[in-house]
Amino acid sequence: MLPPYLIEMFIFLMGLCIGSFLNVCIYRLPESKSIVHPRSMCPNCDTLIPFYDNIPLFSYLWLKGQCRRCKVKISMRYPMVELLGGLVALGTYLRFGLTIETLIYYVFIAALLVVTFIDLDHRIIPDVITLPGIPICFAASFALPVITYKDALLGILVGGGSLFLVAWVYTILTKKEGMGGGDIKLLAMMGAIVGWKGVLFTIFVASLVGTLAGFAVMLQSRKGMKLAVPFGPFLSIGSITYIFFGTELVTWYLNLLR
Repeated sequence: MLPPYLIEMFIFLMGLCIGSFLNVCIYRLPESKSIVHPRSMCPNCDTLIPFYDNIPLFSYLWLKGQCRRCKVKISMRYPMVELLGGLVALGTYLRFGLTIETLIYYVFIAALLVVTFIDLDHRIIPDVITLPGIPICFAASFALPVITYKDALLGILVGGGSLFLVAWVYTILTKKEGMGGGDIKLLAMMGAIVGWKGVLFTIFVASLVGTLAGFAVMLQSRKGMKLAVPFGPFLSIGSITYIFFGTELVTWYLNLLR
């Protein structure tokens, strides 16, 4: 039996490697490019990146954040996503142990990381993730002991239906499109994993964090109320928060009301 710290180190390193793959997805999916071919290359000089320059996190530090050939700066986004991949892998393991829950939640959160950064960059949420994600997450919910298939099904309906209703009412009142269909499909996918209670929690946290972030951005922007802020990242924050701390936070809140 391996010591716990070796297991944790192995899981963290595996998470770093998966984080490197998430970077590929974030860069290529919006451009409808294959995520398996060709090999990774420098976006500036198109030089293929050798394996020793593509070691997650460590290569960035070794190369001092620049391409070996053309010396162009490599975005901090790359090591940040790799690090998030490692931390999420370790965090899900420490929270749920060596279980099927850990695997399901990690894959789910990894998909949310891809969605988050794509939405931040392009203001889109790719259907290639959410549309197959809804039935896949529903199937995965059968292996989760914390929700039933009925909870997952209601989560899909409440998640997709609630945002669709909000978007429909907003369009009726303002004659403008306020919330994209990507957010609706994303929340439906989330509902399959966190259930209808998790959907309500996710919407509350996303709205709260999104409002605070929106005000902060508006204060630094000349666009004021016309500024468009992507909602997908905040939905992801809400859903991930529910997975790790939802039960404890809801219990804490209910105790405050007593």
